[in-house]
Amino acid sequence: MKKNLFLALAMICVSLMSFAADRAHTLKVYNWADYISPDVLDSFPKWYKEQTGEDVEIIYNTFDINENMLTKIEVGHEDYDVICPSEYIIERMLKNNLLQKIDTNFGKTPNYLGNVSPFVVEQFQKMAPDTETKVSDYTVGYMWGTTGFLFNPKYVSAEDLQSWGCIKDPKFQGHIYMKDAFRDVYSVIVLYAYYDDIIAGKVTRQDLVENITPERIKAVENVLLDAKDNIAGWEVDFGKEKMTQGKAWMNLSWSGDAQWAIDEASESGVELDYIVPKEGTNVWFDGWCIPIYAKNTKAASYWINFMCSSENALLNMDEIGYVSAIGTQEVIEEMIDSTCEPIDLSYFFESDSTIDPHSIQINPVMYPDLSIIERSALMHDAADQTEAMLDMWTNVKGDNLNITIVVVIVVVILILLAFVAYSSFTKRKHQSRRKR
Repeated sequence: MKKNLFLALAMICVSLMSFAADRAHTLKVYNWADYISPDVLDSFPKWYKEQTGEDVEIIYNTFDINENMLTKIEVGHEDYDVICPSEYIIERMLKNNLLQKIDTNFGKTPNYLGNVSPFVVEQFQKMAPDTETKVSDYTVGYMWGTTGFLFNPKYVSAEDLQSWGCIKDPKFQGHIYMKDAFRDVYSVIVLYAYYDDIIAGKVTRQDLVENITPERIKAVENVLLDAKDNIAGWEVDFGKEKMTQGKAWMNLSWSGDAQWAIDEASESGVELDYIVPKEGTNVWFDGWCIPIYAKNTKAASYWINFMCSSENALLNMDEIGYVSAIGTQEVIEEMIDSTCEPIDLSYFFESDSTIDPHSIQINPVMYPDLSIIERSALMHDAADQTEAMLDMWTNVKGDNLNITIVVVIVVVILILLAFVAYSSFTKRKHQSRRKR
């Protein structure tokens, strides 16, 4: 009996040692779906082997909502090695000590972290929980962009969309697809609700987006309720598909999704465009981080470094349509487009002897002009106002049924009632004949 017990314990120890050894050569990545070039993903193990002499196997999982990812780590203590949350979640994780520092000791491997645009580093620092924390020690920017309207010029003109208030225009009844993301929607609609105060110098855009109050939540709710009949649907991802098919007029969209849709639609002969209304926008970021429960922090740090090379930044941008946080000359040279009007990107790219960042011909959907950045604000964690924000969102969309949907439902019900009535009549008639 004792011998059997000893053997069982020995087998358990061997299994645990084997698991630990395997885990040291496994990198668990948790990222958004469709948010990386397959070529970049596939090439990492070989690159890592060349740099360190060690093998690594990638376990790659995806999420569709920041909060789902956070719950797995904060509550479930999942041991993902590297994750890619959005700015407000990074802010919350820093505040709750859920992130580890990135190990920048890369040996003979070049340190690419310095390729991140100073603009992005500066924005990330605004997420610091205190004056002592250097945010770039814990997270590195991956992709970024703005929020605006993706629209079909066949149905809507750019002039129609100069203000976020256009969502209340009756002529758009049943034709607006709204992003099902309450923070993003709040962050732009609050700029519209308080635009007069912004112009009068009574409040800044950053204050409106960062300091969420019950009064401001109510103001946004009122605007959205006024626009309710115009909403064709609340979407996370299918809105851009509707737009590419030419089946929708306009979609409150992230710039990266807009660029993807514009490219996709052009192949089918559908013209789409993107605009940021005059009141301004929220500028958002996603970044790579190492969670507190990570097991392979070495491979995670190398992964983050790998993502910051100019070559991989360009491959990822080409694949997903979003804009990389990398601001090198290699990137700017590759992204120049002579068919575009010159715009000012001096906030993002540094001056070079051959390229003037104050006047660059580049895609304005992907890289917003300085004038747009000057009327933008960084989205922050709603903190103790999160529940109130969720209540507002539920009030706005909970019973949302636009006229088209109502008509469809009524028609379906009438058809079903007619079918039931007909079936009942036929059955009674058949039974009557049988009695005779």
